[in-house]
Amino acid sequence: MPLAERANPFRCAACGFVLFFNAASAVAALVIDAEGRILFIRREREPGRGLLAMPGGFVDVGESAEEALRREVREEVGLEVRGVTYLASFANRYPYSDVTYSTLDLFFTCEADAGSQARALDAVTAIEWRDPPAVNPSEIAFDSMRAALQTFLRR
Repeated sequence: MPLAERANPFRCAACGFVLFFNAASAVAALVIDAEGRILFIRREREPGRGLLAMPGGFVDVGESAEEALRREVREEVGLEVRGVTYLASFANRYPYSDVTYSTLDLFFTCEADAGSQARALDAVTAIEWRDPPAVNPSEIAFDSMRAALQTFLRR
């Protein structure tokens, strides 16, 4: 049964254990350069292998969303960012290793620190600076990222 259809919370009749099904927190950055282009990565792994995505990932225990965003951008493309501003959030589903996780994806806009150069690092096959209106939504790995790009374009 899909997670969304399960009782929340789950209560074990035998022992009384109670488990709440909550979304995992994830972040993604719309890193914008001086020409107004957005930094996209090409995903090295499933889900969405070979498709475009924004740098980001899961929020670790004890991290704020902004801390996680800075860490993920640094790990994936080697950039330090500034001017981190909340854009929007969207529910998403992330299939990984025979489990589909329900996530709450938090999107932020930001700029790279002066002098830093983006490069493909962890789980990234390539980086691409793209003009936002020219990005074909079918090239983007996740529904939440397509929605975030549309929200950005409407601003």
